[in-house]
Amino acid sequence: MSALATRIADKRDDLIALTQDLIRIPTLNPPGDCYRDICAFLQRRLEPRGFACQLIRAEGAPGDSDRYPRWNIVARREGPRPGDCVHFNSHTDVVEVGRGWTRDPFGGAVEGDRIYGRGSCDMKGGLAASVIAAEAFLEEHPDFNGVIEISGTADEESGGYGGVAYLAERGFFDPKRVQHVIIPEPLNKDRICLGHRGGWWAEIETKGEIAHGSMPFLGDCAVRHMGAVLQAFEQDLFPALSARRTALPVVPEGARHATMNISAIHGGSEELPPDYTGLPACCVPDSCRIVIDRRYLSEESFDDVKGEIVDILDGLKQTRDRFDYTVRDLNRITPSMTDRDAPIVTTVAAAVAEVFGRPAEFVASPGSYDQKHIDRIGKLQNCIAYGPGVLDLAHKPDEWIGITDMIESAQVMGRSLEKLLT
Repeated sequence: MSALATRIADKRDDLIALTQDLIRIPTLNPPGDCYRDICAFLQRRLEPRGFACQLIRAEGAPGDSDRYPRWNIVARREGPRPGDCVHFNSHTDVVEVGRGWTRDPFGGAVEGDRIYGRGSCDMKGGLAASVIAAEAFLEEHPDFNGVIEISGTADEESGGYGGVAYLAERGFFDPKRVQHVIIPEPLNKDRICLGHRGGWWAEIETKGEIAHGSMPFLGDCAVRHMGAVLQAFEQDLFPALSARRTALPVVPEGARHATMNISAIHGGSEELPPDYTGLPACCVPDSCRIVIDRRYLSEESFDDVKGEIVDILDGLKQTRDRFDYTVRDLNRITPSMTDRDAPIVTTVAAAVAEVFGRPAEFVASPGSYDQKHIDRIGKLQNCIAYGPGVLDLAHKPDEWIGITDMIESAQVMGRSLEKLLT
């Protein structure tokens, strides 16, 4: 074991405590709680270690408000000699807790080799590992060449527009400023994630006409129209998606196919509040809306992805009496993929081989992450996701991160810094 690897292993207790502290800051998104708190915590941690810290509010970004300001931190430590800048970017927000937990989701409980908590895997464990790796590297190599940056950014779970996108628009990921980016997302400690599938989120609304529920023939039920849409999706769209398969190494296996999730449905009367004890009104619903989450392959074009949905809806308009609809785009992400021979890929791959004694596995993510903004807005195509954690645990109850996985992942990050900055 190298001197740096030993130094990182010796920081086990510090790594555990740091991960617990991060988990215990409940940065729930939505709505965007405690963003300033976690940035201030990282500032208190990094400034005494020589990092110049900027706290940056993404004013005007989606979701930003005086009640829920979108705060980000960028910490920069310059070496005594010129060289490349290596940037570790981690999002600080976590998704809703959900049901099914048997432990305090913000307790950071340690059981054996695991730390439990919402965001432990996705991705506060990766953030902690990158901090420990950078700190150990600086202790071992105080005369390094170049620059180390660590950022904690907002809103990745809701698109990243109040975080990395905002920073990228302001030049923080300009290739003249930053040359290498590692995003410690949980893709397994011996895997290098080169990129991700594309995504299109949209709201489809079917229209109807309100009438008395006892005389539905005098109205037009928008929910029944939506039922026809869902039936057409089941019969025609989902089988077509299952038949498409990408050549890229997307994991898990099911994500190598084109997919679509129906993430919400709303029709008819508004849901009644829990304390309401009366009965609902008798009305024919004049509107029904679904939200779709279509993940598409690099072999598919966005125009074809959207056109396929529109063709189904137009077909129903031709065959179904009084059918009418609208489609509203919510968000769009194009696929992103870093070349296998990019410097950050070959560097981290060599470090993985040295730490684990076996070649790195190259994968692509089923969902998007902030590489999309670094790539498209920042114009920096030397970015990967590499970090500890099992992807399947993300957003699940009793989410956890392995302590040994974090240590070994930090050793890979530290060895990568040695290769790039010494």
